[in-house]
Amino acid sequence: MTPDFARGPASAGPVFDMAAAITRVTTGAVLVFLVSLVCTEALLRGAMNYSLGFAEELTGYCVVSLTFLGAALALRTGSLFQVHFLYDQLSDGTRRWVLRAFALAAIVICLVLAWKTKDLTLSSYSRSKFAPTVLRTPLWLPQLMLPIGFTVLTFFLVEQVLLTFRKFRDID
Repeated sequence: MTPDFARGPASAGPVFDMAAAITRVTTGAVLVFLVSLVCTEALLRGAMNYSLGFAEELTGYCVVSLTFLGAALALRTGSLFQVHFLYDQLSDGTRRWVLRAFALAAIVICLVLAWKTKDLTLSSYSRSKFAPTVLRTPLWLPQLMLPIGFTVLTFFLVEQVLLTFRKFRDID
């Protein structure tokens, strides 16, 4: 019997698979950029006593991006934390309903947070706010990751809900 992790994540269809592929590629690109930036900064500081000056700002933006995108991918693959000693005691039907309740509550929370962070981003854009840093980044650029991240999480939460109904139909 093949273990669950070897088969890959369950899928609710090709749209979700494509979104996951885009999320994986984006996450990989951000991670490569982050590691390159940190290594370059460490090399320059150690070898030449010189700092890029903007590395700390960009690494912060990358970490926030990786947090959202990584959480979305972990959700899809079932790698998020679970209290297994309780969850495993439940019947299959009860587990499906617990997962549905969690996913629906999380969808509502993510949608509210996406909406509110979208308002924050638009406010920063309309008021032309800039970060008080070396790069003077327009604040709406890094803030844009918040509504995007919550939307990506919501998308994969919807997939989890759809999968509970597929499993329910397949089992019964």
